Amino acid sequence: MLTDYHLHLRPDDESATFDRFMTAENVARYRQAATAAGVTELGVSEHIHRFTDCLRVWDHPFWKINALDDLAAYCDFVRSTDLRLGIEMDWVPGRADLVAELIDEHEWDYVIGSVHFLERAALDWEDYDVWRENRTPEQIWTEYFATLADSARSGLFDVIAHPDLVKYWGARRPLPDGDLRRFYEPAVQAFVDAGVAVEISTAGLRKPVGEIYPAPVFLKMCAEAGLPFALSSDAHEPGHVGYAYADTVELMRELGINEICVFEGRRRRLEPLG
Repeated sequence: MLTDYHLHLRPDDESATFDRFMTAENVARYRQAATAAGVTELGVSEHIHRFTDCLRVWDHPFWKINALDDLAAYCDFVRSTDLRLGIEMDWVPGRADLVAELIDEHEWDYVIGSVHFLERAALDWEDYDVWRENRTPEQIWTEYFATLADSARSGLFDVIAHPDLVKYWGARRPLPDGDLRRFYEPAVQAFVDAGVAVEISTAGLRKPVGEIYPAPVFLKMCAEAGLPFALSSDAHEPGHVGYAYADTVELMRELGINEICVFEGRRRRLEPLG
């Protein structure tokens, strides 16, 4: 089996309105692309910042600009299709109770946890770029992986998305000196402690870094720890569905990963990797 659980039915630009992209016709486009890519299990997980409900959790300017839609209407629409229902929920430190309340209001098939911000600075959005702040690469990477570990240990999420997003900009931003495994190790331990699934995302191959999430060394550490994996593309258009899966599946098999997670009603099971 091949899955693609981390996908968005609309692009990130502000013109991508709910009514334009939450349609049966658009779902059919994604399903057709999935079939062509050999993906049988397909789910949608829109960004929580798309929905007015998120402003109960956080008032970041980026969220206030983008929070236009109703979360219940999204759930109702997805349930009218053959897609699994998910949400990409940002981890907001200090707001765990509010995040939990928002999650509990709806019946998901899975909840994807993401870390896109360090305090109010963004890892992958130039308008709020964390790299403009007076912090060293060591400080940024340390804070990112500590925040990632906290998100896993919260117990709120079924899958941890793009678990080394901090590398998003690739050579456009400096790396910390030395062996990066010192950052990965505490994250792997947190994933083990939480029993959470780790997302293998091909999205990084489309980003400036040009590498899957997590990095092959990080992925190997997760595999050696016996962690479960969810396979996704983080698609924002039909052409992204199943992106670069052939090479990614080959790498997974080389690392001894022969099963992937399937979710329904927030219950996880493992299926043979297709």
